[in-house]
Amino acid sequence: MDDSTLDKLLQDLKDQNEAVRDAATAELWRIWFTQKGELGLELLNRAQFLLEMGQSDQAEATLTQIIHNYPDFAEAWNRRAVLYYLQKCYEQSKQDCEQVIRLNPHHFGAWHGLGLCQAALGNYTKAIEAFRKALDIQPYALINQKLILECTAMMS
Repeated sequence: MDDSTLDKLLQDLKDQNEAVRDAATAELWRIWFTQKGELGLELLNRAQFLLEMGQSDQAEATLTQIIHNYPDFAEAWNRRAVLYYLQKCYEQSKQDCEQVIRLNPHHFGAWHGLGLCQAALGNYTKAIEAFRKALDIQPYALINQKLILECTAMMS
């Protein structure tokens, strides 16, 4: 993806028109999931299927193997972060979110996930910072605004 396409999609996330924002969000997710082509997408889908079948260990092993083979595949790191978060392994999830952000600083999902991990770990100031970063990218994502308020309340 060239920089002008990325810039346009990121700008569209800030558009007042919800349909424009939704289309940009869907396109960014499509780009991120297909970063490594059809094979990468198939591997992510396999991991998701294993997770849905309750085979968390196999899903984790699949995602870890994808990351080993494609260390720059941000969405593989993000999917494993989601898996760790669901398993309440917040520190591991946080580390994977941080890797996603190093690879793709515009990944609003990873910023949101990082905020969730920080909140779960009781690091409310850091959680607020992460949710604000997500809001910088995707300002109409009301969930991040709500979570900022919840974290602020937890600090008082």
